[in-house]
Amino acid sequence: MSQGPWGFYEFFAGAGLARLGLGNRWTSLLANEICEKKAHVYRMNFGASPELIVDDVRNLTPEQFPPGAMLAWASFPCQDLSLAGNGLGLKGERSGTFVPFWNLMHALMKEGRGVPIVVVENVAGTITSNGGRDFRAILETMIATGYRVGPMVIDAVRFVPQSRPRLFIVAVRDGLRVPETMVWDSPSHLWHSERLCTAHDALPDSIHLAWVWWRLAEPPPMKAALENVIEENPTDVVWHTEAETRRLLSLMSSTNLAKVRKARAYGRRIPGTIYKRMRTDETGSKVQRAEVRFDQISGCLRTPVGGSSRQTILIVEGDRTRSRLLSPREAARLMGVPDTFKLPEKYNEAYHAMGDGLVVPAVAWLEEHLLWPLACAVGSPTPIVSGWPLEDRPRARAGNVLSFA
Repeated sequence: MSQGPWGFYEFFAGAGLARLGLGNRWTSLLANEICEKKAHVYRMNFGASPELIVDDVRNLTPEQFPPGAMLAWASFPCQDLSLAGNGLGLKGERSGTFVPFWNLMHALMKEGRGVPIVVVENVAGTITSNGGRDFRAILETMIATGYRVGPMVIDAVRFVPQSRPRLFIVAVRDGLRVPETMVWDSPSHLWHSERLCTAHDALPDSIHLAWVWWRLAEPPPMKAALENVIEENPTDVVWHTEAETRRLLSLMSSTNLAKVRKARAYGRRIPGTIYKRMRTDETGSKVQRAEVRFDQISGCLRTPVGGSSRQTILIVEGDRTRSRLLSPREAARLMGVPDTFKLPEKYNEAYHAMGDGLVVPAVAWLEEHLLWPLACAVGSPTPIVSGWPLEDRPRARAGNVLSFA
């Protein structure tokens, strides 16, 4: 079989972290991003990038796609699917962009040049969004177009000191021969969470027939720690005043204050991270709380939209306590981005470029142990006789929010 290099399409490209994770064995044939500020970061790191189209995905047409792509990657916006979002799911303005993206995949398939491998990535909350209906709609739509689907949940904490579980649906065109050594007969606790398995069991047989339990190698233990990420003298954020730090501590519950006292008792420098969240107190009222963790793992990096706050660093050194916002370079390190990666000078632009991105080592692991071997195995995009009759494919249900224009 051919060994590449392979071409790929990248949708919702952001700063290009999927491209960074896929590495030099893949050539970008077309990239799409709606935000010019993120596109600027993309160009800062990948050059002029004539393949990058800065436009709404709804405005793209199949004629713009160069032939020969082995892979399409789409990390469509998560705000309407996340726990901090508005609950609109695929009907939302942002997460609903899955629909025009898949319209393009469907159109390419009808033209006889369907992409052999497609990766759809989003928050793990996609699995249960709208009672599981969004997850089912995504899978049914992909299957109806002619793909087998293999959902996995990959938590970035296996690679970097950040808790960041994400759903990855690795789909392969029906009819392409996949070696048996690349699939499991049943789920693995490594990549198939209990929530994912529960969702699978509740899905109809028509989806089970097209479901793949991908075999993905277990990574070595993650050795990095939060203290390896923290900058002592960041240039783009300032340390809070003592009054600001005291106010932050005043927002903590007794449980979280106890964590701070325990850290102080060690008498050495211990970094922690804080998120501000709205919680219900003992009277039933909503109050803002500062919640801290000192386990050397960062909370999930978020952008300050949809109810989320920016992450705060808390450094405890005996009786001395300091606080400040997470710096953009620290955010980049939590995403597994090398220090050579260029970031914009403005704090918010850099923070957004990282918070909306992909954890690079997680993408690289998926590329090395599944996507590249899968691409080499299927080789030519010419499909092999499927054995799964076309009439047995699930069709989009009446009233489904997804449609093909």
